[in-house]
Amino acid sequence: MQVVRTRADLRAVLAGARRPVGLVPTMGWLHAGHVSLVERARAESATVVMSIFVNPRQFGEARDFEQYPRNEARDLAMAEAAGVDVVFAPGVEEVYPPGFDTVVSVGAIARPLEGAARPGHFDGVATVVAILFALVGAERAYFGAKDYQQVAVIRRMALDLALPTEVVPCPTVREPDGLALSSRNARLSADGRARAAVLHRALTVGGDRIRAGERSADAVREAVARVLGEEAAASVDYVSAADPDTLAELHEIDGRALLSLAVRIEGVRLIDNELVG
Repeated sequence: MQVVRTRADLRAVLAGARRPVGLVPTMGWLHAGHVSLVERARAESATVVMSIFVNPRQFGEARDFEQYPRNEARDLAMAEAAGVDVVFAPGVEEVYPPGFDTVVSVGAIARPLEGAARPGHFDGVATVVAILFALVGAERAYFGAKDYQQVAVIRRMALDLALPTEVVPCPTVREPDGLALSSRNARLSADGRARAAVLHRALTVGGDRIRAGERSADAVREAVARVLGEEAAASVDYVSAADPDTLAELHEIDGRALLSLAVRIEGVRLIDNELVG
């Protein structure tokens, strides 16, 4: 496995790389969810590239950026064990050189849910992913479905800007109690970690209501919120039952629905979703 830290070195390494190339963008603190993305990329690619970069432009709060867990040595060992060929681990000024003054801003799909709760977040995501797509030139890039809206935003960006990299969503990897794997989980205490299982429990209740024939989106949202309300440690940012394509909130459920939520446990903001139908 090769580790490169500059744009020039990345381009030089990839100039002779076997095709196709699969890209796994990460912010580090790798877990089994990231490994599953690498496994998918490894199965479909001759060369697998992973980026490890904590992107300051997608954090609304400086404190959140500073507290994001980091351990590069651990990440590199996990990446190599998973079968990554090249790791791009740049510094901030390598990604955003002095004078950098361009923002990629995606429209309607980026406005609700996480876009409303975290203004500017998806501008930061779209900008850094556009840079990575341009640098790596991968045939495919792999993202976890836990960040459903992020995948939708990146797909829209790639389509609109005619970027040749195919965006491949991969299933959410979960703990035995249903909690979606996330680097942020590392910031929870043992008690907070146990309480965080309420997110998946609430989504399951909402999904079961739809599968049982409930058509009122308000009733489904209320059922999800009721379960969350039973956990004293949970502070709810939002509960959503939306159209999976537009992310507009539904009034009546007639077909597919995306249930999603954002909840704070011990001050750590966690998100999850379930696509129903």
